[in-house]
Amino acid sequence: FLRKKMTSSRRHHLKSLMLQIAQERLKKEIADREVEKQRYLEENCPALSTPSSLQDLQDLCKKIHQNIDKVDEERYDLEAKVLKGDKEIEDLKIKVIDLIGKFKKPALKKVRMSADAMLQALLGSKHKVNMDLRANLKQVKKEVKEEAADVGDWRKNIEDKAGMDGRKKMFEGAE
Repeated sequence: FLRKKMTSSRRHHLKSLMLQIAQERLKKEIADREVEKQRYLEENCPALSTPSSLQDLQDLCKKIHQNIDKVDEERYDLEAKVLKGDKEIEDLKIKVIDLIGKFKKPALKKVRMSADAMLQALLGSKHKVNMDLRANLKQVKKEVKEEAADVGDWRKNIEDKAGMDGRKKMFEGAE
């Protein structure tokens, strides 16, 4: 059984037919929505007759306020149900993940990348990164301390502290 390739003209013709059908269905769906909306409004919102006296107008306002309160309570209840359902869905998703088992960590591939390239990838291409850290350091001239010359020979200091006499001198000098 060989499959023949569809010609471009046939494909174009089928595509245009599909678009026409979709357009007709969309128009029908919009018209159905409008009819449903009108039916709902006639059912739930009767025609408003404006009362002539002040008392009738106040009664109408009270009735409308009661209806508003009732609708607000229903809306609040529905929102609470939706939030509760969303929370249950999240809990069930977590349970499913826990039941499946541990997550498998994928084997990571070694990537050879210089420190410059790594920093440029992290910071983006806008930032110029230079890993020559010594170039940014301030030059400091070393000064020879005069105190070092006064210390003298370190061997003499060690000989003085050697033996019990030296240790005794160390503790006596510390006091």
